[in-house]
Amino acid sequence: MLRTFLGSLSIVALTGLPAIAEQHTSGDQQDSAEAQQSEGSGDLQGDGFQTVARAAVSDREGNQIGTVTLNETLSGTSLVVVALSDLPEGSHGIHLHETGDCSADDFTSAGGHIPGDAEHGVFAENGPHPGDLPNAVVDSSGDLNAEYFNPRLEIENMIMDDDGAAFIVHAGADDYMSQPAGDSGDRIACGVFEPA
Repeated sequence: MLRTFLGSLSIVALTGLPAIAEQHTSGDQQDSAEAQQSEGSGDLQGDGFQTVARAAVSDREGNQIGTVTLNETLSGTSLVVVALSDLPEGSHGIHLHETGDCSADDFTSAGGHIPGDAEHGVFAENGPHPGDLPNAVVDSSGDLNAEYFNPRLEIENMIMDDDGAAFIVHAGADDYMSQPAGDSGDRIACGVFEPA
């Protein structure tokens, strides 16, 4: 029931937004990232969305495994698009972190989740953080392609601020309530957001 609820609120089928889907699903992930760079980033008035920030995500060995984009929409709701590969099979916590720095070996340099004025997790009375996203389930192929609506995220103020922001993939699933970060384990991939 929770998966159905979160899916209906947060996840859009990639085929639902063809302009974005084309940027994230053709060929392998490296080709996808290159295509995304060359195809443009949407037109807010014409396409209903505009990509405003992009993170090239790398694993702990420094291998680029894909991209995450942050998109403004005409509705005012932010759209997070994730296209990653070579991840371990299973459920992973994925979050937007408050500092644009992936320099530490364990990615702790990215700081905590973007908190806003909330507690962590959708199961918390004063949650969730603007940096909280639903868990991502990776199948045996190692690929993760998903789109999430995030009405709490203010891209200009929370992502493009002085210290930037990062995208993090955790080793385990987020329990949606443990403070401050959902007990989702080690950080296994990180990407710093840059203007698109």
